[in-house]
Parts: sequence; C-alpha cells; structure tokens
Amino acid sequence: MQAPRRLYAYTAGFFRPGLRRILELAGHELRLGLPAPGDGVAVWGRGAYAWRGEAVAARRGVPVVRVEDAFLRSLRPGRSGEAPMGLLIDPAGVHYDATVPSRLEEILARDPLDNSNILQQARDGIDRLRLLDLSKYNMHLPGGLPEPGYVLVVDQTRGDASVPSEARFAEMLATAQAEHPGRRILIKTHPETQAGYRPGHFAAGDRISAPVSPWGLLEGAVAVYTVSSQLGFEAILAGHRPVVFGQPFYAGWGLSDDRFPVDRRQRRLTKVQLFAGAMVLAPVWATPCHDRLCTLEEVIDQLEAETRAMRADHQGYVAGGMRLWKRRHLQAFFGREKALVFAKTAEDAVERAARTGRKPLIWAGKPMQAVAVEDGFLRSRGLGAELIPPLSLVTDASGIYYDPTRPSDLEELIRAALPPGGPARAERLRHAVIAARLSKYNLTGGRADLPEGHRILVPGQVEDDASIRLGCGDIRTNLGLLQAVRAANPDAILVYKPHPDVEAGLRPGTLDALQLNAQGRPLADVIATRADPIALIEACTEVWTLTSLLGFEALIRGKKVTTLGAPFYAGWGLTTDLGAVPERRRRAPDGHPLPRIGLAQLIHATLIAYPRYLDPKTGRPCPPEVAALRLAEGILPKPGPALRLLAKLQGALASQAYLWR
Repeated sequence: MQAPRRLYAYTAGFFRPGLRRILELAGHELRLGLPAPGDGVAVWGRGAYAWRGEAVAARRGVPVVRVEDAFLRSLRPGRSGEAPMGLLIDPAGVHYDATVPSRLEEILARDPLDNSNILQQARDGIDRLRLLDLSKYNMHLPGGLPEPGYVLVVDQTRGDASVPSEARFAEMLATAQAEHPGRRILIKTHPETQAGYRPGHFAAGDRISAPVSPWGLLEGAVAVYTVSSQLGFEAILAGHRPVVFGQPFYAGWGLSDDRFPVDRRQRRLTKVQLFAGAMVLAPVWATPCHDRLCTLEEVIDQLEAETRAMRADHQGYVAGGMRLWKRRHLQAFFGREKALVFAKTAEDAVERAARTGRKPLIWAGKPMQAVAVEDGFLRSRGLGAELIPPLSLVTDASGIYYDPTRPSDLEELIRAALPPGGPARAERLRHAVIAARLSKYNLTGGRADLPEGHRILVPGQVEDDASIRLGCGDIRTNLGLLQAVRAANPDAILVYKPHPDVEAGLRPGTLDALQLNAQGRPLADVIATRADPIALIEACTEVWTLTSLLGFEALIRGKKVTTLGAPFYAGWGLTTDLGAVPERRRRAPDGHPLPRIGLAQLIHATLIAYPRYLDPKTGRPCPPEVAALRLAEGILPKPGPALRLLAKLQGALASQAYLWR
C-alpha cells in the first residue's frame, strides 16, 4: 500500500523545516487546506493531536498516513528542537500499535529478509551502533555506569502513545522483583524525563536519572524488563531476551519473552533480520548535511560526527595562543556545547583550565599537557596562510601527527583494528577523493610539460616547518632532498614542486632547483611552479619526500613513495623509508615486529577517525564524506575583509584583544 503523494496536515510540527524536508525528499507534497480524492492526511502516529487529521480524513474519504520518528533519530530529543534524521511513513498503521498491522510489521512478517547485501548492512549496523554507543537519542556521555549484575526495568514517559496502560509499569516492576528475588532492580528513566521534558512512571527507587550509555546498561544487566521502549529492541541486539509487557514492533518474533503476545505474529526471526526490517527497509533516512535520501550507513556516519563532537567538547575548553582570525572558526568547531574561553597564551590556557575544570586547547607545537589542535588533511580550497578557514581540524591529547619524537593519537588509531564496515568505508572515501581530485588545499594550477621517462615527483616544503624540525635527520632542506634523490636516481626525470606557501611568498624555502650537480646534471629537470599537485602525482611514477603530505596523497593514488624523514604515514610498511622512523611503529614494546597495516587502515585513521569536520553549508559537525562533497562542489567558507583586518591587527592588539568569557 503506497502513501499518497500529496499530504494534508493539521499540526504545526509537520511544517518545521527538517520534518517537512524529509517528507519532500520521500516524494510527498505537504499542504494546508482540505484533501481531494487521491490525497491523504498526515498525522503524527497516534499522538495527542492525531484526531484532527483523522476526523478530516474520515469526512473527506481519504487515507490517513501515520508518520513517526525512525529508531535512530538525533543527538537530542525532538522536544529540544532538533529535526529527525529518519521517518517511518506508514499508510497502514503505526509500529507501536499492534491492534492493526503496520507497514513495519508487514515487512517483518512477509519480506523474505534473505538478501545477503541487506543482511550484511544489518550486521555492520548493529556492530557500529554498539561500538559508537548510538541509540535513538544520544545525549549520554561515557562513564557513570552502575556495577553490573542488576535487573534493568525500563521506564517511559507518561502519556506516551505506545503505552497500553499506566498500570503495566507497576505490574512490570512487581514481576521483575518476584522473578529475581534478592537482585538489585535498576530503573532506567527515559531521556525526555532526564532532560526535564516529560515525567515518567516511577517517582522513587533505584533509578538511573543521568544520561548514561544504553549499550553500557544492557551489558551490565542480567535481565531486561520493558513495556514498549526502544531499549527493548536494543536489548535484543545486545543479546538479551527482554521481558515485554506491551506489544511493540519487536515482540512476537521469537526474540522476546512476551507477557501479552500478538497472536498473528508467528514468524521466527533472527536479530539481524529484525534489524534489517526495522532499520534498513522500513525507514526513510535523510540527514541535514546530505539533504537527500540516504542510507542507514550515512545516518550513522553523521551521528558519529555529532556525538563525537558532543562527547569531546561537553567539558568546555580554554583556548590559548590562538590568532584572532582563527577564533570564530574554533568556536564553531569546539564551542557548540560550551562557548570557548580564550586566554592570551598557551600557558595561561593551561593554568586557567586547571582552575575551571575545562580542558586546555592550544595550537599544536608546544609540548605541554593540553589538547593540541591543527589543520586536517582535507582542509580547504586555499592556504591557511592566506586566512582561508578550514573544513577540518585534528585534535590530539597525546602529541600531534607531525611530531615523531613522541606518540600521537593518530599513531594509536593507525594501529587499531578497523571498525565494522571500516574497510569498505575507507575504500569508498578513497575513490571519492580520487574522483574529485582532492588534496589538502585543493589549489588550482596548470599541468607542466613533462619529459618522457621515469618521472619522480619531489615536493618542496617550508624549511622551518615543524614536521622537518622534528622529523628529519641530516637531510632537512629542499636542496638536500633534491641532491639525495638525484644521487639515488641519476637517470630519472625529477619534477620539483615548490611548496604553495613558498610560491605565494608567505614562508621561506626558495631554491634554485636548476643548479647542476657534480656530474653536470641539473638537480631537477622540471620546476613545476603553480602546478596542479594531483596532476603531478598522476603523471609521475613515484614520489620522494621529506615529510610532505603529498606523500600520503600519492599513497592514496597507488604510487610508490620514498621518505627521507618520518612523516605520519612512514614506518607502517606502505612506504620505502630512508629516514629514522620511530621504532614503536615497527615493533611492540616486547620487541616483536608489528604486523604491517593496509592502506585502508591508514586512510580510515587519517581521514575518518582522527580529524573533525564542520559542514560549511549547515554549520554542523559532519563526516569526511560530506566535507569531500563540499570541496568538490565548491561550497566553502571564505576569509572576508574582517578576518584580514584581524590578522593585520594581531600584533598591535595582542596586549588587550584576548577574550575572557
């Protein structure tokens, strides 16, 4: 049964931009007025105001289409104003009302649920939700979990349409106590109750009133009791057989202990099939950043970005030593939960953070106990030295990626096992980056005329760059690099690419690369000034570098890479390393060799797990796939005259322009 294209609604919530947009993307036109034959009436489930639409539909003889949030909704509850990322659009019924079959029930009862691709999506989805600690709402923070061994009784909000009777909660609690004598009974309050939006059913007792991880609670429970909460669904996914006192969509399929069974539900499903029906087949998904219908995987990617930002930033930061022009962008990245406080120096930030319970945030380069921040690897179209704002930043509480003298968070991520679906995601992102010809700065340029032969790309660098100061040995200049490459490859065609900051006159490092060596051969056959770096990578057979990010970008494109320094991508078995790479990348503390990593592992750590991305179109945290799309589309932030003025005044105002908020 298909829902009509044109839907009439009589509650204001349907006309909020987020909800209305998902309906539009799903092919529906939302209207005010009275429906004609062939139209339908949209109502919110069986909520308090559904009667309005039901009455109009009955008078006009048109169908009712019931709309509800999907089971992976948003960071915060809908009453906070956040739009959903998915909807269940149902012309048959509504998933929590078992008096008539819903579209979701029809899927679970009749669909073969044997498509191997869909089932693999479901397996990866279950594993990712559990690993990322995602639920319908996601305000919870790590920690705060009780000692395991309890019986978990799940509360819900009063007046919820999915609750058949208020008395069921008292019956459920009494049953849990009777069936588990002597066990601690733990009551889990609903997120909307925790946020103060609506009361629950249990006013006293041993309650979890703080927002803690649902998956963590389920892991510590010996039994789970629920009326119709979504936590019962997640209990099934976590390996429980919940005791159910209502008739929710997940009851009746052989996966729960149903005290009020739905007789018509006789099919036996696996938890993977249940998830496939409820999370892959039934919902319509669309995130604000995508602004199109999308997949469950893309919704998980978006919620991963948003929850990661919330969990990292909830404590708040004191940022120190930040240039004035960067502050607005740092606020957008890291100040969504609590506005950043700015201190004059990095040292001031560390001291003030210790006094206020915040975390110190400093621009990378100073070895102090703080969260270091640096530009990410898919940054912008244009140079940071030209005040182009970034789409990505990295934070590192251990070190920083370009400093091999100490461990970094990136090294730990590179060593870590890939998450469920990680290899496929890394490969998809690699193909997207290659197809869009993306690099860190995405500078346009011509393609130099290159002689035929074995071409080696030699990227120049800013010679006072921290990655060279900290990551290079005897060879640490562009001249020394070229001399070493020519000595090792006397007959190759060397293509020297000056660093864009040097070409722009913003940083030191100029070089006469056409000077002759002792054999009378020029150090470089071609100086590719203002050339497209991706075109150069594509045209060359290999890349030799000190520590340039072009080496990583060449690895992504399948090129052979030789390093003379110790960049973050060296030492893992993917490059030929002539520099002194830290032994910790090769061997475990006990001296045993570490296994080589694959390219997907490096890409996942470097482009997905390590950086944070901000969508310039919506202003929200976003996954790297969205940032790559914005770079390809050219939807990017620009510096503007105000930022240039701030940069010029930085020195003059340094004594009084820092903010104490």
